[in-house]
Amino acid sequence: MVKFGTSGLRGLADDLSDDVVRRYVFAFVQVFPHDGVLVVGRDLRASSPRILRAVAEGAALAGLRVLDCGVVPTPALALECAARGAPGVMVTGSHIPANRNGLKFYTRDGEFTKADETALLQALEGPRVAHEARPAKIEKCGAAAAYIARYLEFFASGALKGQRIGVWEHSSAARQVLPEILTGLGADVVALGRSETFVAVDTEAISGVVRDQLAGWAAAHRLDAVVSTDGDADRPLLADEAGLCVPGDILGPLTARALGARDIVTTVSANTMVEAMGHFLEVSRCRIGSPYVIEMMQDRITDGARSVIGYEPNGGVLLGFEAELDGRRLPPLMTRDAVLPIVAVLVAAAGRSVSELVLRLPGRRTATDRLTDVPSDVSAVIVAEVLAGGSGLIPPELGAIAAIDTTDGARMTLDAGVILTIRPSGNAPELRCYVEADGSQTASTVLDEMLARLAARVAALRTT
Repeated sequence: MVKFGTSGLRGLADDLSDDVVRRYVFAFVQVFPHDGVLVVGRDLRASSPRILRAVAEGAALAGLRVLDCGVVPTPALALECAARGAPGVMVTGSHIPANRNGLKFYTRDGEFTKADETALLQALEGPRVAHEARPAKIEKCGAAAAYIARYLEFFASGALKGQRIGVWEHSSAARQVLPEILTGLGADVVALGRSETFVAVDTEAISGVVRDQLAGWAAAHRLDAVVSTDGDADRPLLADEAGLCVPGDILGPLTARALGARDIVTTVSANTMVEAMGHFLEVSRCRIGSPYVIEMMQDRITDGARSVIGYEPNGGVLLGFEAELDGRRLPPLMTRDAVLPIVAVLVAAAGRSVSELVLRLPGRRTATDRLTDVPSDVSAVIVAEVLAGGSGLIPPELGAIAAIDTTDGARMTLDAGVILTIRPSGNAPELRCYVEADGSQTASTVLDEMLARLAARVAALRTT
C-alpha cells in the first residue's frame, strides 16, 4: 500500500506499480495548473528508473512534455520548477530503505502541502480512467548546473580555501554536484565511499558503524570535515575534524545565524538550544515534516516576518527570504535542502574548526535513533502508554514528567531536565526516539537505555 507520509507519497517499490504511478501523476496534472510541461528527476535507487518512466507515461496521458533532470538532488528539481513556473515530480524514497520508494510532488507554488495531498487523493477517488502506457516525449533538463551556480554565485570565491573536505559519496543524488560546489569554493575535496548499490542514510539515526567510518576517514585523510547527504540530498550529514557528527538541529541554527535570519520555524522535536542562543526574534514550532514547516513559515511571513528560515532535526534547511552576503543575493527556496547548511557551516568555520564553532553554542545536545520494522499500530500503542505513564518505559532516574507536548507523538520534559520525544515515523514502519540533555554523552546514554526499553516493549506487544 502506498500513502502520503510526512513529506511525499511513500511505499514499497513493488507497490508503486507502473499503473499506480501513472494514475497518481495523471491525476496530479489534471488537478494542478501547468503550461504543458512536467519537470521530473530521480534518486539512485534500483527501482527509480522504472518508476520515472511511469511518471513520464502518466504525464504523456495528459498530453504534457516531460523535462528529465536525471539524477539530481530534490532541491535542485524544486529550484528548476520555480524557475520555470512548472510542476514537478521527484522519484525518491529519501532516506528510507532501498526496497521502498516514493514520489515527491511540486506545484507551481512550490512543495506539496497537506491540502494539496487531500485534493489529489480526492481526484483519485473519481471515475477510473484507462491508464495504458503511452510513449512520453522526454527532453533533457539542466537543473544540476543551475543548482551548482546558485551556491557558487552566492558564497565568496575561495570561501573554503585551505579546507580539506571529505565527501562520502555513497549513492547520494548529490555525489556529483556537492564536490563541484565545494571545489568551486576553493576546498580540497577527497572522494570517499562511492557505492553502486543504494545506501539508506538516515541523518537522524547514524549507526555506530558509520560513525566509526567517518572518524576513520577524518583521521586517515587529515580532513577538516566529512560531509554527505541522504539519498535525495535534502538532509545533510556533516562531521567535524574528528569525524563527530553535528546534529541537524545544530546545523539549522548555525545556518540561520550565518545567513542573517531572525525568525526560526522548526519542529517540536528539535533542540531547545535555538531559544537559548538568544539570537533570534522568534522561534516557532510545528509538527514534524517539511509541509508543516512550510505552512508555519508562510504564516510567519504573512504576519510580517522578513527573514524566516525553517529546519528540522534531520538538518534540512528551508530558506524563506532572500539572503544577502556582501552584496550577493540568494533567492528563497522553500523546500528542504542539504547543500545550503553544509556550505554555510563550513564557511562559518573558516579560520577555525567545525568543533570550535559548535562548542561556542549553548550546551543542550540531542541524540536520535529509531527501531525499524515496527508496525504503526504498535508504535501508536506505545505512545499512548507513555502518555498514560504506563509500561515503565521512562528510566526512573530521569524523574517525573513535568510537561507534555502532543503536537507530534509524545514529547515529555522530565524533572531531571531531559526531554524525550517518542513518535511513529510518517514514512516507514519505524518508532523514533529523540533525547535532549545537557551534553552529548548524557543524551546518548539516555537514548541507548530508551531504545532498549522500547525494543523490549515492542517485542512484548508482538507476542500478545
